[in-house]
Amino acid sequence: MFAELGHFALILAFCVALIQMVIPLIGAQKGWAGWMAVAEPAATVQFALIAVAFAALVHAFVTSDFSLLLVYENSHTAKPMLYKVTGVWGNHEGSMLLWVLILSLFGALAAWFGGALPAGLRARVLAVQASIGLAFLGFILLTSNPFARLADPPFNGRDMNPLLQDPGLAFHPPFLYLGYVGLSMAFSFAVAALIEGRVDAAWARWVRPWTLASWILLTIGIAMGSWWAYYELGWGGFWFWDPVENASFMPWLLAAALLHSAIVVEKREALKSWTILLAILAFGFSLIGTFIVRSGVITSVHSFASDPGRGVFILAILAVFLGGALTLFAARAGAMQARGVFSLVSREGALVLNNILLAVAALVVFVGTLWPLVAEMLWGRKLSVGAPFFDTAFTPFMVILALVLPAGAMMPWKRAVPARVVRPLWPAAVLSLAVAGCAWSLTSGRPVLALVSAGLGSWLIFGAATDLWQRAGRTPARLTRLPRADWGKAIAHAGLGVVFAAVGLLTAWQREDIRILHAGEGFDMAGYHISLDAVQERPGPNYTATTATMTVRRGDRLVAVMHPEKRFYPVQGTPTTEAAIRNGLREDIYLVLGDPQANGGWAVRSYIKPFASWLWAGAGLMALGGALSLSDRRYRVAAGARRPRAAPQPAE
Repeated sequence: MFAELGHFALILAFCVALIQMVIPLIGAQKGWAGWMAVAEPAATVQFALIAVAFAALVHAFVTSDFSLLLVYENSHTAKPMLYKVTGVWGNHEGSMLLWVLILSLFGALAAWFGGALPAGLRARVLAVQASIGLAFLGFILLTSNPFARLADPPFNGRDMNPLLQDPGLAFHPPFLYLGYVGLSMAFSFAVAALIEGRVDAAWARWVRPWTLASWILLTIGIAMGSWWAYYELGWGGFWFWDPVENASFMPWLLAAALLHSAIVVEKREALKSWTILLAILAFGFSLIGTFIVRSGVITSVHSFASDPGRGVFILAILAVFLGGALTLFAARAGAMQARGVFSLVSREGALVLNNILLAVAALVVFVGTLWPLVAEMLWGRKLSVGAPFFDTAFTPFMVILALVLPAGAMMPWKRAVPARVVRPLWPAAVLSLAVAGCAWSLTSGRPVLALVSAGLGSWLIFGAATDLWQRAGRTPARLTRLPRADWGKAIAHAGLGVVFAAVGLLTAWQREDIRILHAGEGFDMAGYHISLDAVQERPGPNYTATTATMTVRRGDRLVAVMHPEKRFYPVQGTPTTEAAIRNGLREDIYLVLGDPQANGGWAVRSYIKPFASWLWAGAGLMALGGALSLSDRRYRVAAGARRPRAAPQPAE
């Protein structure tokens, strides 16, 4: 009954999305207020209907309704309740339903809080948003119905992929979807502005909060995915340049560029065409990521589906929306003339350079991700593009970005005198060189680039502090009176610096050991004595575990008792590795239990990972900085509500 209700709600949502797409768009074109007003209630009803469908699917998973094919293939009665719920989006069909739920949520939010928008622009934005929802609701109903029934329901299910049965994966996908599906709002604003033929400072002020919110959520989602890979996959890394990792990273880079570009439109009425293009591409790359994950064209541990038919459908959606938006952009871009004139050495010039570096970095990741597919299609050659390519091709752009960011953030608008900008940054430069020198003195025979990264990270941190100090007029009492957006910018830039430094120090100072141990044996590593005390079997809720007890000492002091595991999930017939990690401010101790050996011993991998926790702390600071900026009243109040609106002008 609940499943049928959910399916019917999806069909109704499709019909409502069609109404929301057509009627407000015609109303905006004709100037009919009543037709334009249809968009707001339609957006609310569409969200409510999709929420009903999602709730019905959650109910099916929680109650283990194995008459649904999706529940049968992705759940089991012995699975803990948390993973029964997260099983809703741990598969293709359910994750697509979450995708359209978030898409409709953003549309509803625009309807609820977009009262300050001009009626025509609001109607067009909601119509474009509805058109995206219409396409993906059609995709779900025609190819990926989550409510398909089984004629003969079994007594139990096949369980979910054991790698996804983890708290990190319970929260990582929703945050990731909130991030890159949220970029649909920037896309809708861009297309609506192109249709209307008007892009101005007010438009930039309206689009920035949506982009910033999406960037914050995407930052959190990517960081959570990196943390999951670190502790769950058992290989000790935090980033593998996996195609699906890249699929979320590319929109993040473009969203960061869009945020900075929109500032120039708002402050100086410049870079209009470029900002519109970035808004289109940011969501376009989100659609490309959806295609990569669900088409099967690229193999990944993260992939949801490998159905070429579904891939063709998504590719058609991508072609219609990205191709259509770019065609409209080509027709309208020439009419969007920039007003502001600025010197190359200025805040505007620095933001342009920032945009170029981020956009080219995203292009490098795009080429590296899709090149194996292109090579196989054109020349029949199977190629693998891995970390060496990305590290070599991507890193230089990030190095240049880190070098110019502190000075660029402190430049005045329109024209800057380099000497005046650089003078306050000398202490930050000296401190950064000192940090790099200390790292060099403690390191021998390690990658130089890692030490450069540590120095650049310090430069970003000290540069952000210098920027705040200068904005406060070098008066401590005035720091508390600075706008939240200033604090948010400084904290986000400092967070990026912490990430830079953490990557550099972790790369330079990580220690690794692989050996065979019998119970009662130990070894010394990086000042620690690590011993394997015992290995025993224990049952889990839906798995059996081989658990090791390992003791870590420094001299006579007990540091930690750790329990790495190997788990076996009998329903799926799949083993997983569960690393034991002792997190610390200075370093992580990371232990992995491997396979049993013929002589009765066990393979054990051990890592000492300096400053690993700083990596995710830096990502958290970046998200916190974004949240502080978003909480600034200037972000939350529409430009049109705060200043008299000029009379509309034709596409300028």
